[in-house]
Order: sequence, then C-alpha cells, then structure tokens
Amino acid sequence: MLQVRCKNINLTKSFPEGCSLLDVYKGFADNLKMPYPVVSAKVNNASQGLKYRLFHNRDVEFIDARDGSGQRVYVRSLCFVLYKAVSDTFPASKLFIEHPLSRGYYCNFKKRGGEPLTDEDVARICRRMHDIIDADMPFRRMESTTEEAIRIFRDRGFTDKVKLLETSGQVYTDYYTLGDTVDYYYGPLVPSAGYLRVWGLERYQDGLLLRVPDGKNPLELAEKVEQPRTFGVFAEKVRWDIIMHLSNAGDVNKAILSGYGSELIQVSEALQEKKIVKIAEEIDARFHSETNPIRLVLITGPSSSGKSTFCKRLSVQLLACGLRPVSFSTDDYFVNRVDTPKLPNGQYDFDNIETVDYHLLGDHLSRLMNGETVEVPEYNFVTGKREYNGKKLRLSGDSVLIIEGIHALNPLLTKGVDDTLKYKIYISALTSISLDDHNFIPTQDNRLLRRIIRDYNKGAFTARETISQWKSVCEAEDQWIFPFQETADVMFNSALNIEFAVLRTHAELILSSVPKNCPEYAEAHRLLKFIHYFIPISDKEIPPTSIMREFVGGSSFKF
Repeated sequence: MLQVRCKNINLTKSFPEGCSLLDVYKGFADNLKMPYPVVSAKVNNASQGLKYRLFHNRDVEFIDARDGSGQRVYVRSLCFVLYKAVSDTFPASKLFIEHPLSRGYYCNFKKRGGEPLTDEDVARICRRMHDIIDADMPFRRMESTTEEAIRIFRDRGFTDKVKLLETSGQVYTDYYTLGDTVDYYYGPLVPSAGYLRVWGLERYQDGLLLRVPDGKNPLELAEKVEQPRTFGVFAEKVRWDIIMHLSNAGDVNKAILSGYGSELIQVSEALQEKKIVKIAEEIDARFHSETNPIRLVLITGPSSSGKSTFCKRLSVQLLACGLRPVSFSTDDYFVNRVDTPKLPNGQYDFDNIETVDYHLLGDHLSRLMNGETVEVPEYNFVTGKREYNGKKLRLSGDSVLIIEGIHALNPLLTKGVDDTLKYKIYISALTSISLDDHNFIPTQDNRLLRRIIRDYNKGAFTARETISQWKSVCEAEDQWIFPFQETADVMFNSALNIEFAVLRTHAELILSSVPKNCPEYAEAHRLLKFIHYFIPISDKEIPPTSIMREFVGGSSFKF
C-alpha cells in the first residue's frame, strides 16, 4: 500500500499501488470539500492529469480551474474538443489555435474550399462540441517511440507536429486520442470531455473566439473584452511569421539546425527597428503639425515587456529626427512610503495608482507644457521619502517629454494635459509563434522567462522568488495596465521569433535551481519542459541595443 498525503487538507491515507489520482480523489471525498470542480492535481509539486497513476508515496494537491496549471489543463482539453468538432464537421479543414485574445483564444479556421466562415458554420461546430461533451468522450494518453508518433502525424498531414517532434530529441513521445481523432498536447488533459461544461465559441474578426471559464469563478465564462488593436498587432506578426516561414517551434528549430540562426536574429531585430523608426517619424510629423502638436509621449506595458530599452531606442530615433527627448520618471513622484496603500495581507501595494502623487505630477506636467520651469522631486528609495534637491526641468522649443511607467496610460496621471498633445504607446511581448498548430504559447510565459532571467542576473531575486511573486504581478496588470491598452495610439510587439531559443541557454540552469519541495517547483518544471522544445542558440549575435539585452545582459544602454 502507498501513503498519499492530500495537501489540501493535510491528511494521509493508504491506497493500493498503481491507483490513479481519480481514485485518490474519491478516497478523500468525504473530507475534501472543493468549491469548484477538480480538473487536475499536483504530485510532489508537478502538474499531472487525474488519470496519472501512483507507484510510490506522494504528496498530492487537487486543483480547479482557478489555479494557473488547472486553467491550462482545462483550456488544453477544450482545444482538443474544438479540433475534433472542426475535423468531424469540416473534414480536410485547417484549425490554428493562435493566441490569447479578449479573455479567450483566437483561432484561425480555414475551410477546405477557402469559403468564408459563417454563423451557421460556427453553430455546426458548437453542436458537435456539445455532442462530444454530453457523451463524456474520454481523452486517452498514448505513449510510443518518437519515430512512431512522427509516422502517425505524417500520415495525417500534420507537418507542424512532425517538425516539432523531429527536433525534440526525445526517444518516446506522448500523444492523445479523442474518439478516432489524434492530436498532440504538451501537458495533461482532463479525464474526459464531460469535465468541460463552461465554454463558448463565436465568430471573431475573420476567425473564431474560443471562450473559457473565468479565472476567479470557473463556473462562469470570462467576460469578453474587445481588443481590436491587439488583434491587429497579432495579425501583423502572424503575417511576418508566414513570410519568414517561422510559424511554430519546429520551423525555428529547423532554421537553427540549417545554420540560419544568425540571419533570423538580424531580420527580427531589423523588423523591430523598422517599427521604432516608423513610430519616431510619426511623432516627429505630429510634433510639427500646425494644429495640436504632440508634446508628451506616454509609454506603458506589463512587466518584462522591454519598456526601458524601447524608451531608449525611441529616444535615439527621435534625436535622429531632430527632436530633443526629455525623460520624466514617475518613480520620483511616489508618495512617502508611510502613505503607500497596502494589500489585504499588509504588504505595500506599489502597483496601485495611489502610490503615485498624480495630483502633483499632473500640475508639473501642465506647467511644463506651458513652458514653465519646474523643480521636480527625487525619490529616495532608502528613506522612502520624496526630496527636493534643486533639480529643475524646462522644455525647449524642440523638446518632447517622455513618460514611461505602468500607469502612463491611466488618464488620472495626465488629466491636466489636453489629449491632443499626447502620443500613447503600449508595448508587450505578444508571442505569435506556437509550438504547433494547436499548442499556442501564452504571452505571460514569454515575459515570465524574461523576468526570471533578469532578476537572477541582477541578483535581485531567485527564480523561486520571482515565480512566487508572478501571480500578484499579473493581478496588478489586470487592474492597472490592461484596461488602458486599447487606448494607445500604437502598439509595439517586443517578442522575437528566435527568443525562446536564446532564453533556453540562460533559463535552464536558473530554473533547475528551484527546489522540488516548494510550490514554485510546479511552474519551474513546466517552463523547463516548455523551453526544451527549442534548440538552444547562443546570444552572441544579439546586438547590444536589443530589447533582449535588457534581460540576458550586455545592453549598451544604462538603466
């Protein structure tokens, strides 16, 4: 008999060797009262599906779709149901599950004859999804040699999966079946389709929007948020991915193995520089406009999006246009630490807009816009107090003021400045590349890997500490950054197709340092598994002005 400890209730019971997590869940059912349906579990802090079998003593924690790993299991399983419904309803069609959007997932759907998608098409797919779910069709995990899995997917025309598996370096591979439909997923699924009761599917732009449960209440759909600008940025990036023949991880790996890694870096950097030049030229043109010329550039984005480097590179291009950029730090307008708002747990809430004295900042901005000289404060992070040390600021006739920070697009920050004088920029790592056609890469994973590496290199936090803080970071972004992203005049995508191959060389050792006996191991383990899909490449060809240098080190900019 095995000894299994349920971490949810700190209770240990005996179970027969080879029992499944479902068996264990039923064994604890009388004591374990979960507020929402269980979808997966963590075994010794590593995410596993409920069909996973135990052969040794283990700690088990059951999770629902509120947990990040539980949400991924749910969404992954729902994607398989969608794919089966599409392939059953429209044989020989193509489904691409591309990226998170509008609190759901955007899917590109191509019918066999190339006809446009209709509402009736969506209704047919929905009916088939309902049939699969109502029948509680089981998901079955199959294990085979990688050569056999490659043969199976090649016979079905899945070149994306063939390329991924050919470059994976794995001897054995898991894949899944749902009825007679075969697919590949890089993480566990729920036991059967009947677990997936909360979902929605609708036409969105020229494709589909797969809607999923709310992260706080999995019994309800996440509220849809219209994101036309974000969709446009993703669409632009996907077009370039297709032009460069880099739509998925297998494409990147094949290119690296063929000796094109250096070229990919150069082209990716050139595309970003081209976009920055275009933004600078637009600011310059509007700066010299006779009516309502731009005087204030606002730059915001979530954590590890590359705001600091982008701001430096934009300043260089503005100088090349003949303008004189002046940076303005919102950090210097922090309220005294004793006046900083606090979270429910008593810790300081440094992401709250009330952390910034936006009344004073707004007054100074208005005076600067009117040509006045302003004595600006300097924040002493040691004492936690704002000081005045004689630092004065005044804008000349060719000056443009740049404010970069998480609250830059919040109207409260600049309400004293006419909107016609503002140019708003939103920057984020909007990852468009996928593992394969049905396995998207969450944009948060891109930023989390960047942050882990940067924090470690600077000696600020260990990987464990960065991972432990990530949930609160994301919650703050949901409250203070994302609501304003669609108000931007332009969005800049800081993600690079070659990025994960470069990050792997830095992240492996750092992530491997996270102890197995802590909760953060689950995320470290998942990220390690994920980056192993990419062939590693050295960062020696990454230029010193690259946004990547902000995270892996070696930047020529001073921050």
